[in-house]
Amino acid sequence: MDNNTLLSVNNLCKTYTAAENRISALKDITFDLNRGELLVVMGTSGSGKSTLLQIIGALDSPDQGKISLNGVLQDKMFMEPYATQYRSENIGFIFQSFHLMKDLSVEENIALPLILKGASGSEVKGKVNEMLDLVGLTSWRKQRPMQLSGGQQQRVAIGRSLIMRPPIILADEPTGNLDFNTSREILNVLIEMKEQLNQSIILVTHDANVAAYGDRILFFHDGEIVDTYVKNTEEADMDCIMDKLRSIMERAS
Repeated sequence: MDNNTLLSVNNLCKTYTAAENRISALKDITFDLNRGELLVVMGTSGSGKSTLLQIIGALDSPDQGKISLNGVLQDKMFMEPYATQYRSENIGFIFQSFHLMKDLSVEENIALPLILKGASGSEVKGKVNEMLDLVGLTSWRKQRPMQLSGGQQQRVAIGRSLIMRPPIILADEPTGNLDFNTSREILNVLIEMKEQLNQSIILVTHDANVAAYGDRILFFHDGEIVDTYVKNTEEADMDCIMDKLRSIMERAS
């Protein structure tokens, strides 16, 4: 295994049964995630993007396939109590709808994973202060989520996802509820985290403007990886991304 490879996904397959219909959500999905990489998964609705995140996050199990982390096969990650341990040690989640605790302050929401782990008061205080600074919310630490803008709430969610310093962040449409300018602000926060912490991120989106922030894009259609794009410069080639997206849309029609 390449020393730069953090996560290896090999031949993942997942089929759901609804009534008398069988839906192939994932078909032989294989790819690697590198250290410090922002990997974007892009595709039409129902193409398997969110199913992939759920399996990598051990929230669902595949019918077949293997996942390795740091070259070690995670052969127990879909069984409890190993699934919970795998998530707590390796995965941070960022969702479209933030999922903050409304009765907790900004700093309490960010601290929650540490508190649940049983960290000492001094450890919680030190790490929360560091994270508040990183996500630019030190002045809002005592505010409740409803007192914040959507972008600020997502910053809280990012801080919470990073507080345990997991090697992988899974972001499912993290800008889906935000306007263009706020989306750009949140994406810049993720880029800053990637660069400062060498954070590896898998981000699901249907938006080409969001996808353009990625180092690499996997294009999904009907449960398969049908194309890829690798950014070779600081600026993404939006024409190339849009051409690939249009090709996927034509397949879906």
